[in-house]
Amino acid sequence: MSTAMVDWNVAVKTARKLVKPGPEISMEGALSAVSELRDAAQRAESYVQDVTGLTVPSATAPVLVVDRPGWIQANADAFRVVMEPLAVKANEKIAAGRGGAQMQAVGSRVSGAEVGALLSYLAPKILGQFDPFYPGAPGEPGGRLLLVAPNVVMVERELKLDTADFRLWVCLHEETHRVQFTAVPWLREYLNEQVNEIVEGTDLDPGALLDMIKNAVGQVGDAVRNGRDLSIVDLVQTPAQRATVERITAVMSLLEGHADVVMDSVGPDVVPSVETIRKRFNVRRQSQGLDRIVRKLLGLDAKMRQYRDGAKFCNHVIDAVGMDGFNRVWIGPKTLPTPAEIADPQLWVDRVHHDTQQS
Repeated sequence: MSTAMVDWNVAVKTARKLVKPGPEISMEGALSAVSELRDAAQRAESYVQDVTGLTVPSATAPVLVVDRPGWIQANADAFRVVMEPLAVKANEKIAAGRGGAQMQAVGSRVSGAEVGALLSYLAPKILGQFDPFYPGAPGEPGGRLLLVAPNVVMVERELKLDTADFRLWVCLHEETHRVQFTAVPWLREYLNEQVNEIVEGTDLDPGALLDMIKNAVGQVGDAVRNGRDLSIVDLVQTPAQRATVERITAVMSLLEGHADVVMDSVGPDVVPSVETIRKRFNVRRQSQGLDRIVRKLLGLDAKMRQYRDGAKFCNHVIDAVGMDGFNRVWIGPKTLPTPAEIADPQLWVDRVHHDTQQS
């Protein structure tokens, strides 16, 4: 079903027009970077399995090395999949004659241009990404791993890093996500269920949308006056949706923190300059000025907190009960950490390991 909410062709065209060009590089250098990233991704898989104790089936998610326009297209495709349930709900309301004129007035092309502008901002910043929502072939796990070659080259030049070390280090993080979703297949369905809960709680009535916008304006003013962080995501949620988003945030903190721990756990025997890479990369994450403001509004600073909080959770649990004990997080949704447990990892250790010992 096509959506009337976002014109995805406009989104892709807008993003490709606005996105900054990548670093200057010869054809030979570009081909070499692509080849080395593919090789690093393949090597990283075995390291990740050794560190985590997770095993993946022989058929796993594909790896794509892309440029910025390729990343834009892939994410437009991913957004389309994630937003499809909301699009169905919106179109049903339009077909029923409730709010059709008001919603159509917004215009799918305008929405497409806005999404395109967002993608153009993000495209130069992403080194790699695992898309868990990409549908797999019959009999194969879903998802795909994207490595953005020009961005990797840009950062390694900017931070003056050893190219082979940095490319493997990036792949270790992203490969961890690929292993997480292929070794723990229920994760994908769990996230889909959480997204559907948010959709079910979204009121597309024009009056409700107007109230939400008014409330958002008030929240922005309050955040500015009190110096409080506020993401666009925070502006469009009911209390029930916030609870769902908190669960998603806890899972994402776990996944991101786990990947950060793994990428640093391989040590200098595998990545000789790992300490230098981590130190310089952490400094780079602390953006300043207008870019920092934009990052706050897009919720990207919250993602940085996910890395820190998730890594703190993983390190605490691994220290307390070892990697095998930590891997109980993958048993099922009930053993995933709650938001409170991400903040206080000992709560998870007490709950999961006490419950397991008692059963």
